Amino acid sequence: MGAGHSHAHDHDHGVSWDDWRGTPQLTVIAGTLAIIAVLTVVGIALLWPDPGRASTLEERVSEAGLPSERFAAEVNGISERPCGFEPPADPDLVCRSVEVIPQGGPDEGVVQVYDFILDGSRRAPTAQVGDQIILGRVDGSGFTFFVDEDRRGTLLVLAALFAAVVIAFARFRGVLSLVSLALTFVVLTAFVAPSVLSGNDPVLVSVVAASAIGFITLYLTHGFSPTTTIALFGMFSALGLTWVISTIFFGLVRFSGLETDGGAVIPVIAADINLSSLLLGGVIIGTLGALDDVTMTQVTTVSELHAAQPSLTRTSLFNAGVRVGRAHMASAVNTLVLAYAGAAMPLLLIFDATGQTAGLAANSEAIAIEIVRTLCGSIGLIAAVPITTVLAASLVADGSTTVPSEAAVESAMNESPSWDDFAPREGD
Repeated sequence: MGAGHSHAHDHDHGVSWDDWRGTPQLTVIAGTLAIIAVLTVVGIALLWPDPGRASTLEERVSEAGLPSERFAAEVNGISERPCGFEPPADPDLVCRSVEVIPQGGPDEGVVQVYDFILDGSRRAPTAQVGDQIILGRVDGSGFTFFVDEDRRGTLLVLAALFAAVVIAFARFRGVLSLVSLALTFVVLTAFVAPSVLSGNDPVLVSVVAASAIGFITLYLTHGFSPTTTIALFGMFSALGLTWVISTIFFGLVRFSGLETDGGAVIPVIAADINLSSLLLGGVIIGTLGALDDVTMTQVTTVSELHAAQPSLTRTSLFNAGVRVGRAHMASAVNTLVLAYAGAAMPLLLIFDATGQTAGLAANSEAIAIEIVRTLCGSIGLIAAVPITTVLAASLVADGSTTVPSEAAVESAMNESPSWDDFAPREGD
């Protein structure tokens, strides 16, 4: 293989493209992925967003009263005083007056004052003097209004810290993972969202995007190698199963999609979007990230076992790899459940406060959506383990029928780790 890919070969342990020769089933895998790649490119071309759709959406956004323009403003002063509405609805009503200086828009540089009622039922900004906030303006209106506090600076600091930690630990591989993350973000923002808003089927758009992200993420991060190709094929196989199962159960539960974030707004600005299909598309893309982890872990596990004990047969490699996969799945499934439960925590509090039983709470669309997402995605993750493991074992094993001794297997499986095992390998 070319020197340009040497950084990504630490998982291959001598497995080269020559190993594909004389192995028909692996040649079929490579051919299948090539077809998927072509279909992905064609899909992107056919589903590319309609540029003329943007102006129509802007008009609908304005008609819905949503801010079509946003700009920063600096807080110049804050005070609390009795509300000065005429006539006041409540003499004891207290308002927080926030004086700001817009840094954009038609009133740039002109002091603006916004009053927020402090009655506990409305949200008032907690920014201090000197902080930045975000103001909004609807096209055609002559006024601006508070949208949110400006968190961009803090988010940039956190992103920089995250990037530094990733690069410090993974070195060059970390740089590649950050690049693939950035490209994934580009696919989502430049293709998925505009394409769906252009009226294309959300599920079809998500499938094409997931395919593109899969190729980009695995090959860019792990290198163009046989083992990465096996992981990619395992990912697409499990993703296809997830798609089928999710389609069946999303149809059976008949979600409206109105209970999700943005579910009440999207029909106003794009009435032709099927919210149920949008949810299904989200499951496909959401499962992709976890499948990346699972498939590469299984391929790496089998490769490491083969490197430690080359005489292990395909069956031995498969059994050992699946044992590792079972432990991984037990943790991964629980992680998914806790992640969705954490996101739905406010709803759980509401259901508990209103005395609803667990069954009725689970039956509500907001909670049921997370349940279906978790279970369908978990089925796909579990299926990825045997699929990828058997393919990886077929790739790296030399086909030897010699049964290794129990001592050799135990040595390969239970070798004591050292601190050096956690350091990046040379070339990473």
